Amino acid sequence: MKRSILILLIIVLMAGTSMAKIDLVTLPTRDTVQLTIYNSADMTLVRESRALTLKDGKNKLQFSWANTLIDPTSLEMLPRANADKIDIADLTFPPRVRNLGLWNIESGVSGKVPVEISYLTSGLSWRAFYMGTLTENEETMRLQGYVRVTNNSGEDYENAQTRLIVGKVHILDEIAELARRQYPYGRPGEAIAPPMASAPRRGPRGIQKSLSMMVREADAAAMQPKEIMKEGLSEYFLYTIEGKETIPTGWSKRLLSFEVDEVPVVNLYKYEERRYGGSVVRFLSFKNDTEHELGETPIPGGMLKVYRNAGNEGHLSYTGQSSFKYVPVDEDVELNIGAVTDVVVKPKLMDYKTDNYEFDRRGNVSGWDEIRTFDIEVKNTRDIGVKVEIKRNFNTSIWKLTRRGGFGEFEKVDMDTVKFTLELKPRSAKKFEYVLRTYHGTRMDNR
Repeated sequence: MKRSILILLIIVLMAGTSMAKIDLVTLPTRDTVQLTIYNSADMTLVRESRALTLKDGKNKLQFSWANTLIDPTSLEMLPRANADKIDIADLTFPPRVRNLGLWNIESGVSGKVPVEISYLTSGLSWRAFYMGTLTENEETMRLQGYVRVTNNSGEDYENAQTRLIVGKVHILDEIAELARRQYPYGRPGEAIAPPMASAPRRGPRGIQKSLSMMVREADAAAMQPKEIMKEGLSEYFLYTIEGKETIPTGWSKRLLSFEVDEVPVVNLYKYEERRYGGSVVRFLSFKNDTEHELGETPIPGGMLKVYRNAGNEGHLSYTGQSSFKYVPVDEDVELNIGAVTDVVVKPKLMDYKTDNYEFDRRGNVSGWDEIRTFDIEVKNTRDIGVKVEIKRNFNTSIWKLTRRGGFGEFEKVDMDTVKFTLELKPRSAKKFEYVLRTYHGTRMDNR
């Protein structure tokens, strides 16, 4: 570690002398470290494995967390061997000393003993982003998922296995606030007994599950090495990133989360003046299911940048980008990747007239029909076929529509909207007409 060091010292109390002899032994560096980073709260579960050198009898282990955002109330230690001969009695916080805790350990063995030290820290975060590369015919896409992990915890983590949690965690206190307390439990010198492995607790750390329970849940997804593991943990989903990375404090690192070739996609061009003005907007959609080479787990929300293969030399052309929210399994995602100029929709009002007047007793006009004839021209200047969806919005819910020509089949979307769907071949155009009759005044009831 470079900027801040978690100092671990063994203080061995030797019995049988008039004064206790204190041996200070600096522990070796971490053997392994694992980070489980939550995205819904500023919280990371850290699990370190180290080899302690213990003496037969009473031992004291000193742990310091100065210049870090560790929550000292979450500190736990578990022996990974000889558990029946090692009793971790309690953890105390000496008076008038900040950022220091002492574990009292009763050991029935001497020599090196592997232990796991776990705690919660603040300052580590992650966000997802994606790159999609369309094939030339744009029927499939290579989808690459990345995460950017940022470390502002004050602690360097070398060769860390990184795991990401998607889903909300129930938290009562912010980890950063717990880390900054002068004394972990509000007053010095208090001894904290280690939690029972099977009992959940709601202590001052503010987490509704004990840390050891969270550790055991996470273990279920950590059995297969060197692959992206994504497994459900009750209301959470756990993503394990392949390999190990060194993440110094103050740095961000991009890590590959997954890569899937030939994800089937649908390109759809939409035109709706009420929503998009006079522009045609391109949408890209796919489904998070096995048929689309996905569907094992939800997809975390993020930004997707879309490119297209441009020729045999591997060149890419930028197509657009869109952000999306969390995508559950078996759900569709539709991405708005922006307005385009290579597909054009031109609606034109060709005729307008009124008809079927009704009058009241005084001879005033009380009802009438308005008749509008529209010409819709659609052009595709691309070298591949496209599908275009055109929505037309009316200013009344009482209307009748008649189409003209060989194109322009429509469906009613809601009371004042219809949708036309057309497929155009490469570099082609289509045109259709429709007549819209709307009813006003007393004609709304007497039509």
